[in-house]
Amino acid sequence: MADELKANVLLVDDEARFVEILAERLRVRGFTVDTATSGEAALKLAQEKDFDAVLLDLSMPGMGGIEVLREMKKAKPALQVIILTGQGSIQATVEVMKEGAMDFMEKPVDINRLIEKIGEATRKSGLNEGDK
Repeated sequence: MADELKANVLLVDDEARFVEILAERLRVRGFTVDTATSGEAALKLAQEKDFDAVLLDLSMPGMGGIEVLREMKKAKPALQVIILTGQGSIQATVEVMKEGAMDFMEKPVDINRLIEKIGEATRKSGLNEGDK
């Protein structure tokens, strides 16, 4: 990638160590990253700021990823959400795609593939500026 991609990313996962590591890996690549370790905190951040992409864990205690996805898409239909999970299944993939997720990736994620997906989300987000 010749040009450094600039994007505002919200990373949501209940595993604090995973959030720290992935956020740092994205920041060193030029991304602005906000983090949340619960669905409720993620929804609050998504209301307060505009994000080009949301990286959302599917399995979290309390408010799970699918519920967070529904609420985010209800409030901001153009928001680009990439689901991350350690327990990928065809059923879960189908469900999150029906709910409006842009994509679904299994952990551990390949950082280069994730960056490509964030770039895709940023382009889609830019096309939908009026919907934010």
